[in-house]
Amino acid sequence: MRVVVPFGAQNPKGRLAPFLAADERRAFAAAMCRDVLDALAAHEPELLVDVPADELPFDPDCPVTRDDRPLGEAVDAVLAAGGPVAVVMADLPLATPDAVDSLFDSDADVVLAPGRGGGTNAMVVRHPAFRTDYHGASIRDHRERAREVGASVAEVDSFRLATDVDEPADLAEVLLHADGRAADWLVETGVELDVRDGRVGATR
Repeated sequence: MRVVVPFGAQNPKGRLAPFLAADERRAFAAAMCRDVLDALAAHEPELLVDVPADELPFDPDCPVTRDDRPLGEAVDAVLAAGGPVAVVMADLPLATPDAVDSLFDSDADVVLAPGRGGGTNAMVVRHPAFRTDYHGASIRDHRERAREVGASVAEVDSFRLATDVDEPADLAEVLLHADGRAADWLVETGVELDVRDGRVGATR
């Protein structure tokens, strides 16, 4: 099975701008992506990127394909080339080998790993007519698209795959539950847990 990790390197993690400077966001996004690649190592992943390979913020030890089209178009081009294909987002620093292996446990035509807030953080596609829709509440749209083409659907209930990092509040989850490069980068940058008024966040 082809396993693809889309990584947008042009301006990664813009919603972290109130907390991290541009160069820090780039370094943190790279650390998260490397964590995902580590979790997928047994499945021989490849990167799908929007910049030339020599402009990536790290030197990946895996194949790299460049496609600077929007995420959905780039992933759909991979699906159109023939499957089966697994697509795992690059901002899942809690991912572990066991968590990503759960994607492959089902033999459904389309296997979806929902993200918090309605996104789709990972999928396996075995149906040749299925195409993506990453806009808005994409998990709902992907269920509908699978039904439209007559594909069977299974979903993976995984806290580790559901936890993507987009907002400053998400950084607390990395500090609490991850032990890879992204967590180390946050600690080395001076980011720490902030526990006040019964709520847990991140501060520096």
